[in-house]
Parts: sequence; C-alpha cells; structure tokens
Amino acid sequence: MTTKEMGDLGEKFAVEYLKSKGFTIVQTNYRFGKNEIDIIAEDKDDFVFVEVKTRQTAEIGEPWRAVTKAKQRQIIKCAHNYIITKDLYVNSRFDIVSIVINGYGTRIEHIEHAFIAC
Repeated sequence: MTTKEMGDLGEKFAVEYLKSKGFTIVQTNYRFGKNEIDIIAEDKDDFVFVEVKTRQTAEIGEPWRAVTKAKQRQIIKCAHNYIITKDLYVNSRFDIVSIVINGYGTRIEHIEHAFIAC
C-alpha cells in the first residue's frame, strides 16, 4: 500500500470514527494554497479542524507526533482562511486523529484540543 493510499484509508476511518462520536462532517480535504485540513467537522458548538496521521507501525513513535509546530502553523493558517472566507463566527478547536493500521488491526486515538492557535 502506498503512503497516499494509507493516508486516504486513514481519513476514511477517521471520518467514520468522528461520525460515530456524533460529529457532523462539514468538509474533507479543504485546501488553501499548499496547505490542507483533512477534516472540518462540527461537534456541538465547536467547529473542529482535524489533522489525520496514519501509519502502519508506531515503532518510531505515535503518528500524532508527526504534527510538528510547523504543521500546526499551516493548519491554523488554513483554518483561519476557511473561517474568514465562510464569514463564520464560531468557536473552533484543533484535534488530531492518530491511526495505526496493520496486520494486528486498526488503532485510533483521538486527541481533542491537540494544539491551540496563538
């Protein structure tokens, strides 16, 4: 399985997982320039910008650890553009869905409020 295929599969799992937790999916793969937000969802009164990281193993670290400060800044910039473009006045937060998919099964970890915009 290619890295792209693994990422696409992880995003599908993440969408289904979030729906099962009561989230409403607003949009997937929102792009602003070179930046992208994997999933935009609503959870009660919050707009949630979700980064999905998928790996076949956690041997080198959990997938969520790949969301560096630089990646966080890109996501925040993209989310800011989305909010301004859509003329929204909403509470927002940034979550990470970390997924490991391999022969042993699929493990999903959802980290709410994973980072903040400053």
